[in-house]
Amino acid sequence: MASTSRIRALVTIPALALLLAACGEGTDDGALEDDGANESEAGSEETASDESPSDDADPGTEPGSTDAAGLRVAVATNEPWGAYHVEHVADEIEAQGGTIELIVPDMSEVDEEAAVASVPLDDADPADYDLLVVNGAEEWPAEVVEAFEDLPVVASSTAYLEAEEAPFADDIRPRLTAVTASSPAEQETFAVYLGVDEEDIEVVGVPELDETPEWEPEPDTVLILTSVTYPDETGGAAPSAELLLDTAHALSDEGYEILVGMHPREDASLWEEFEIAEEGSVEAAARAEVAVGIPGSVFPKIAAIGTPLVGTVDAELEVPEYLTTTGAMVDTVEDALAAVEDAEPLTGDELEFVVGPLGQAGPDLVDAWAEGSRLTPEDADL
Repeated sequence: MASTSRIRALVTIPALALLLAACGEGTDDGALEDDGANESEAGSEETASDESPSDDADPGTEPGSTDAAGLRVAVATNEPWGAYHVEHVADEIEAQGGTIELIVPDMSEVDEEAAVASVPLDDADPADYDLLVVNGAEEWPAEVVEAFEDLPVVASSTAYLEAEEAPFADDIRPRLTAVTASSPAEQETFAVYLGVDEEDIEVVGVPELDETPEWEPEPDTVLILTSVTYPDETGGAAPSAELLLDTAHALSDEGYEILVGMHPREDASLWEEFEIAEEGSVEAAARAEVAVGIPGSVFPKIAAIGTPLVGTVDAELEVPEYLTTTGAMVDTVEDALAAVEDAEPLTGDELEFVVGPLGQAGPDLVDAWAEGSRLTPEDADL
């Protein structure tokens, strides 16, 4: 069992087939946001301005079209260097001849291996972009919105947020031309967070799940979904890490094979006794009988595969209520061991609510961005 001294410096902070049946034929994650596990959310009327802001756009594109060819996207995230929040849509943007870049304060915390390139705000020219996408309304996105004063702004929920109005929602909301969320659950939360109506938020699904792995669990294998144990310049820490670490050791002592799905900002040295899932948490969940972790935006993604979930929580952990419906929630090691034995996948209705549509999320999200790039805030009237 792990002792408290392991993380002395800790700072407070489930099935695809069922879902497809529920949705019909295959349709379709810092201190500032998503300090839960790992990474990882109703359509508005389409109206458009008469101007296309991109010189690279297809000249045959009509106003109001969702053609995204050549779309040049700038992104600002609540975690200023949080490229991983949008990397799963990068391939779709590039496949349509577009570009996507993360606007950052500086290059000090940039992940050089990220699929999305970073550009410091001081070096960024708004004229190089057709659209600014923000994933929240904290201080850094608000600063970039102000700097890119003539650019259309779309808000896309790519990590869990609390159902309370954000500090800079009043500053960002008047600039918005569209809003997207991954699921109906995220739609509800994002509406409160931004101070907009739910019906003005388009539900598009999770791009990472457009190719959902098939659940083929290996016997007695448990996936541990870490969060962030220590804060850094990118964002803060999450409570419940000590409980999760102790649970992992207890499960190992009980004979379970432990895989660890690492949050991009977690301290890997805390988990060096176990096998690290190099393929990533979502892919690794396909070979786990159960996943155990601190509830975060990765939980609905794991649930979509069919893997049952157990969440380790404590009194200081604050996550949206819908994340606590993705599996059993426990606050002791003993309860965690029992919950792993009894864990079951989510039903189709539960999945539809927390996961959203499957199979087309990447293209749908990019289309929503392209539409937003052709609107003004007055057109959108959010």
